[in-house]
Amino acid sequence: MLPMRLPLACGGQAVNSVDDLDLDDLGYADLVYEQSLEDDKFTFIEGVKNPHSCTVLIQGSTDHAIAQMKDAIKDGLRATQNCVEDEAIVPGAGAFEIAAHVHLEQFKRTVEGKPRLGVEIFAKALLVVPKTLLENSGLDVQDKLLRVLADRENKHRVVGVSVASGDPIDPAIEGIYDNFLVKKQMLGLAPVLAEQLLLVDEVIRAGKSMKSDGGMQG
Repeated sequence: MLPMRLPLACGGQAVNSVDDLDLDDLGYADLVYEQSLEDDKFTFIEGVKNPHSCTVLIQGSTDHAIAQMKDAIKDGLRATQNCVEDEAIVPGAGAFEIAAHVHLEQFKRTVEGKPRLGVEIFAKALLVVPKTLLENSGLDVQDKLLRVLADRENKHRVVGVSVASGDPIDPAIEGIYDNFLVKKQMLGLAPVLAEQLLLVDEVIRAGKSMKSDGGMQG
């Protein structure tokens, strides 16, 4: 742990000399010890009060396993940061997309003309998320999805899909949530990307240069 992080972890204040040390400058920790891990020595500080800094020790059998754990920790920290900054979360397990799909299916009845087709397509596109969850779990996508949609429409409650069985679940009871910011960006970015793709009228594929059968005539 870097010296500047010690005050954040223990609650003390850094001083230039022990001569300037005062009782108010001291931090608190239940235990401080040094331990060797392979060829390196680490100082562990445990039992601190109200820490504002910490170190996560990761150990694994391979570099790949360690990298996966690092990514999981970073993703968790980012999700937590987004939750704190947004002060909001949405039900996970595909519940948001299912609810939005059902709402758009009802809304399209009030729309006339070609825009109605756009609403219908957008509603179907939202089901990609629960479909992917079911497909990655090796379940019957169509059968399970129809059951979940029927449960949502009949009981008028928040419902997601279980990756274990594919049955309808209440994400709040299961503790499954998504970041509000992620869903907001998804809804804002998806139409923009779709519009840009529709503007593409020609695709040029790069490849090896081709010469005539006879080659260049000298």
